[in-house]
Amino acid sequence: MSSIKILWADDEIDMLKPQLFFLQKKGYEVTTVTNGYDAIEEIKSDSDIDIVFLDESMPGLTGLETLEQIKTIRPHLHIVMITKNEAENLMEEAIGARIDDYLIKPVNPNQILLTLKKIIDNKRLVQSKTVQDYQQSFTGISMDINSGPDYKGWVEIYKKLVQWELKMEASATPDMQSILAMQKSEANSEFSRFVERHYLSWVGDSTPENGPDTLSHNLLRNKVFTRINHEVPTVVLLLDNLRYDQWKALEPIFMELFKIKDESFFSSILPTSTQYSRNAIFAGMMPDEIAKHYPEYWRHDFEEGGKNNFEDKLLDIQIKRTFRNPITHKYTKITNLQKAKDLENNIINYLQNDLTVIVYNFIDMLSHARTEMEVIKELAGDEKAYRSLTKSWFLHSPLWRAVKKASEKKIQLFVLTDHGTIRVTKPSKVVGDKNTTTNLRYKMGRNLNFEKKDVFTIDKPEKGGLPAPHLSAKYIFAKEDKFFLYPNNYNHYNNYFRNTFQHGGISMEEMLCPVVELESK
Repeated sequence: MSSIKILWADDEIDMLKPQLFFLQKKGYEVTTVTNGYDAIEEIKSDSDIDIVFLDESMPGLTGLETLEQIKTIRPHLHIVMITKNEAENLMEEAIGARIDDYLIKPVNPNQILLTLKKIIDNKRLVQSKTVQDYQQSFTGISMDINSGPDYKGWVEIYKKLVQWELKMEASATPDMQSILAMQKSEANSEFSRFVERHYLSWVGDSTPENGPDTLSHNLLRNKVFTRINHEVPTVVLLLDNLRYDQWKALEPIFMELFKIKDESFFSSILPTSTQYSRNAIFAGMMPDEIAKHYPEYWRHDFEEGGKNNFEDKLLDIQIKRTFRNPITHKYTKITNLQKAKDLENNIINYLQNDLTVIVYNFIDMLSHARTEMEVIKELAGDEKAYRSLTKSWFLHSPLWRAVKKASEKKIQLFVLTDHGTIRVTKPSKVVGDKNTTTNLRYKMGRNLNFEKKDVFTIDKPEKGGLPAPHLSAKYIFAKEDKFFLYPNNYNHYNNYFRNTFQHGGISMEEMLCPVVELESK
């Protein structure tokens, strides 16, 4: 405790000898002054001071005036205001000037000790409690992982792991974070086996026993369309690539203006990529059905042109197929700053429709930029930084300004995604012909050679709801945090892609996707 240094400024310091003696016995080092001027000089000359106890009613320079100057010199120094006056305006002014706590005279030693514990020891205590709590939960989570959970069980495991990830981030416990990362890796290994065993039955059975009640192709039908009515506008905000942990980072921002009515999950289909999962969402069909019934709206991987250029038309088709009585709707996709500003300017007009669908591509672009640009790699070096960058973007984006405008009306808002991403760390060699797809987490081709232990294979694409442009085409999906590399220039591409965020394969982060229903406060 000797490392904690206190500066106590009070013009009646001699009357505080019992409190000072108590602190010294507890191991705190205390320097005293009798006025604000001397307090400021001490702050300037002694950078080791950790906390200031500041009397509000000193003669000459008042406590509030002293506080203002101290904050100019050392903005983050902990300050506790001590006052005889409980006037509300005084406390509001002090709190507005960023004090950490205040005490009412006469102060007793236990009050002082409690304040010090709360302010100075808070981080250590939080770390200790977080470590202790996770150690207690570790065994339970491991047992859950190895108990053969069904889909709902995997959702609960994933939620627990993300909650611990966020708690450890807040409490800065790096040792435990590495243990949690190992447990998450174990979970993804078991989850990949689970998907490998059951995925084809999910696609082939409308009510699979071990599977999700909602996949990409019935997401809108199950989660959104049943909620649409003519009285309250419905807004669907699809944030491409939004993972559950990123949603939890954004959640407090939304909570300022909205109430959460429901938070649930759906499973992205395979491949967990925009071309497949998002087209399925808007068409209300699996990709092979889109390619069969609406070939003009489907592009195979190897074909030229954008693969998601017809989402508005596919949405029109699904709406006409679903609703007996017509609903008015608007679809808009935001892919650049000008379109984002147009959204901000026009959002109130859009709310005249029963349904407004907004696809926002920033997070997807961010993950691709992170792969290609060194500066973005530095800014989003891991999951924690990726979450932080996502939150910072959203807070300052035209999208958030548009959402704030919309919240002034009574609306129901759905925040969802098409798939997530995973940070890949382990390369897996694959060989294919020139028509093999280039995605790092899945491949589609005719003559594929690969490490069988690293992949889930669908030999007959139609069984996975996937189009087959060639008779002998098959799909393979990377499991856990693997990524596919060709033998050519292997080391170069291994260094280039390792630790980048990718999607298309099997992991909790990619497949277990949040669906959040909110309403205006």
